[in-house]
Amino acid sequence: QASDTHFLQRLSPSHAAAEMRMMLSIWLVTLGFLATTSALDNGLALTPPMGWLSWERYRCITDCVNFPDECISENLFFRTAKLMATEGYLEAGYEYIIIDDCWLSKERDSEGRLQPDPDRFPSGIKALSDYVHSLGLKFGIYEDYGNLTCAGYPGILGHLETDANTFAEWGVDYIKVDGCNSNLEDMNTGYAEFGSYLNKTGRPIVYSCSLPFYQEISGMK
Repeated sequence: QASDTHFLQRLSPSHAAAEMRMMLSIWLVTLGFLATTSALDNGLALTPPMGWLSWERYRCITDCVNFPDECISENLFFRTAKLMATEGYLEAGYEYIIIDDCWLSKERDSEGRLQPDPDRFPSGIKALSDYVHSLGLKFGIYEDYGNLTCAGYPGILGHLETDANTFAEWGVDYIKVDGCNSNLEDMNTGYAEFGSYLNKTGRPIVYSCSLPFYQEISGMK
């Protein structure tokens, strides 16, 4: 999952806002299409969750010097959340705004907890989540059941309980868990184990599990 910076041109703030509106119109997706699996009867995702996921348009653009309006940063998500809340998307049912890969720092903190890139998310994830919730939206995030995410950032393997608690403390409402850089034979039990830790937090979190996709492409049953 490489950066797409090669095809971008730097935009003025007004052009960036116009492009954002266009991209929201094109790429607001029904997130329920990502996977169809059995689910707990816990009141969550009774209908397909709908919202906006950053990957389809912004991929892993992390160069905020040359592409300040397109890079994966808190500014992108603050801006998009406001547009969703004020331009009719929330009213139409698109309630989730979800960060995909590349939001992380390359290292965990001194206590072994995940942390965002300090330059691109200086306010922290909790502050971003709080802002999203203040607009009536729900907040989602990405991780990976592996040593590393698909783009090479810290994965949850070896830190399942800690990371589940971190996401709950941050006010996460939806989590997409990918499967790069992991052992396929461990996925059946590993994804379920992480789900159990999410449940133990007591916070309602929609769990978008990528296990069926990796089973399909590997021929596993």
